[in-house]
Amino acid sequence: MPSHYEELARRLTGIGAVKRDLARNLPADCPPGPAAVLTVLDRHGEMRLSRLSELLAVDISVTSRHVAHVAERGWIDRETDPGDGRCRILRLTPAGSRLLADIAARYTAALERALADWSTEDIAALNTLLARLRSSF
Repeated sequence: MPSHYEELARRLTGIGAVKRDLARNLPADCPPGPAAVLTVLDRHGEMRLSRLSELLAVDISVTSRHVAHVAERGWIDRETDPGDGRCRILRLTPAGSRLLADIAARYTAALERALADWSTEDIAALNTLLARLRSSF
C-alpha cells in the first residue's frame, strides 16, 4: 500500500495537467513563459534580468527570450540601470498590467467552470492547503 507521501507525489503530477488546461485560456500571443515573466514583475516589482531568471528558476537565455517577447508587445519596459549602464531594469507597463488582469479573469472563469460542483467550503479548504503546501517549500 503506498504511503501518504507517495500518493501525494502522484497527485501533484496532476497539478501539471491542471496548469496545462489553464494555460489553454491564455491569449494566443502570450504563452505560459511570457505570462510568468509578467506575473513575477507584477508580484515583485522592477528588477534586472538576472533576478528575474532566478525567480523563474530557468536559464537566463530562456528568460531573455521571454523578456524579448513581452517587450516587443509593449508589456514591459527595459530601461538602463542607473547603477550599472550595462544592465537593464525590467518594469511592467500599463499594457502589461491590463493583460495580467485579463489573464486573471480568464483563469478565474476557467476555475469557476471546472469547480462549479464544488462547495465553497471545499474550495476554501483547497486554497488553505495549497497555500500551506507552498509555504513548506
